[in-house]
Amino acid sequence: MPFKTLALASLLVVSIVAPAAEKPVTPQKLVIYTSSKEPFIKPIFEAYTKATGVQIDFVSDGGPVLIERLKAEGPKTPADLFMTVDVGNLWLATEAGLLGSFKSPTIEAGIPAPFRDPQNRWIGLSMRARTIFYNPSLVKSEELSSYENLSDAKWSKKLCLRTSKNVYNQSLVASLIEHRGDKKTEEIVKGWVKNLATDVFPDDTSLLKAIDAGQCAIGIANTYYFGRLVAENKRNWNIKIFWPNQSGAQADGRGTHVNVMGGGVVASSKHKEQAVKFLEWATQAEAQQMFASKSYEFPLNPAAKKDALVAAWGDFKADAMPLFKAGVHQKNAVKLMDRVGFR
Repeated sequence: MPFKTLALASLLVVSIVAPAAEKPVTPQKLVIYTSSKEPFIKPIFEAYTKATGVQIDFVSDGGPVLIERLKAEGPKTPADLFMTVDVGNLWLATEAGLLGSFKSPTIEAGIPAPFRDPQNRWIGLSMRARTIFYNPSLVKSEELSSYENLSDAKWSKKLCLRTSKNVYNQSLVASLIEHRGDKKTEEIVKGWVKNLATDVFPDDTSLLKAIDAGQCAIGIANTYYFGRLVAENKRNWNIKIFWPNQSGAQADGRGTHVNVMGGGVVASSKHKEQAVKFLEWATQAEAQQMFASKSYEFPLNPAAKKDALVAAWGDFKADAMPLFKAGVHQKNAVKLMDRVGFR
């Protein structure tokens, strides 16, 4: 057999018996660590499975608890995604090296820049406002203006706050540090403490009920807690929402403090590409409406509709501060609150 013919025959044999190049297999399961409660998050995961065929196993626990679990598991963690509330928790996860960087034009188109980590390690999935609530029998709306104003002596024995041990208040004070600086923020928070009507509350729900009962005239809480109260008990609550820092000179008109429920891809995930696909799905209008409506929060994708109850609260100007800065100032905020006796 001539050489060229033999060579051709050999190539044909090799092409027949050699295995085809392996194609990457799309995983049929993702593992998500989430601080969201099962009744809220499970229907969203089920919707993703229905849309894509990808099963989701999830572990639900507190954000700080899950962060410690990820640290302990290290590279052996089964988790692909970490989802939690508040940028403070997301910041802690990134500082510990637990979240990896990812890029997606789809996500960038769906989620505004202030609600994404500048190094692309996490994104917001829904927004909540930490705003002022008041008892209209005790306070007129025109008496209110800003977070700073709550330190005024006229609110002596009228203010209720949740404990400073909670990350929501830590992020609020961190935002004040960003806008006002350490010295001014310390004066403001010291004034809050002087104006307390009672001991700090363990959660926002009990604080809102205290406002309703007249135990305090005003307080600061996350909007979704009020949404839950109204949805679960459709009576006439003696509570109204006030959006602070809507107008005024300098930082007074910066807008109401907002935060997120968000998530990122675990750095040790074996399925990073599929994890990013989940986040891309979660930023689209239909999924955004699910995230927001089930938790009485605000969707981040402008194309998504608000829940009717949330829409009834009206529009407001949100603080445009990039949220990662709340993480930058978090440790300082905790120390500041401790110094002034905010427990």
